Amino acid sequence: MHFAKIRGCHLGREEVTLNSDTDTIQSIDPIQWDEKFISTSHAEPSFYYFAYGSCMCPVDLQRTLGEPTHSYVIGPATLRGYRLGFYRHSRRRNCGALDIVKDANSSVEGVLYRLPWRLSDRLDEREEVKIDPDKQVHIGGYRPEMIDVHSQGKDYQNVRTYMVINKLTQELAPNDWYFNVVLRGAVTCGLTQEYCWQLFNHMYNLQRQQVNYQNS
Repeated sequence: MHFAKIRGCHLGREEVTLNSDTDTIQSIDPIQWDEKFISTSHAEPSFYYFAYGSCMCPVDLQRTLGEPTHSYVIGPATLRGYRLGFYRHSRRRNCGALDIVKDANSSVEGVLYRLPWRLSDRLDEREEVKIDPDKQVHIGGYRPEMIDVHSQGKDYQNVRTYMVINKLTQELAPNDWYFNVVLRGAVTCGLTQEYCWQLFNHMYNLQRQQVNYQNS
């Protein structure tokens, strides 16, 4: 597949296309936030969650949580003071996985959810959160991090996200599946076109570097 030319991602009846000839990102049948994605009922206990990787895609998050998640999406959000990187080796996917690291001069775009508290443990399980019962320290893949984000003109505090515990010293390329699901979530959930292209180029360059290394 010639990533520099086009990358197609399929989400049910929706197709997301990036075309470098026209420098456009197109989403067929785009999501209407006011009708489909904003939940109007928060009667049960809930928490805010900022997704910046594969969980940006509501369909993939649904696979983990066991129920539709579109109604829990608040919208695209920005986390300031952090940058994105593939600093985790995912054994489950056998490829690089996304992480965030503190960087005062950078920002990360993602998707802000308001999830029912009853789904908290399932989300932790997806992120491989584990705590040493004796030392009471995190020993799994990711650990929760409380942050503040900005979304659609509002600031949200005490938002949960996840950070890799044992970070790689160099970034590891994602596989094609991870590449597609991350990009699909970014485009369909309304992240800025500039950021989507940055994300696309970052992942593509990592994959190209990996291929060149393997062929050298």
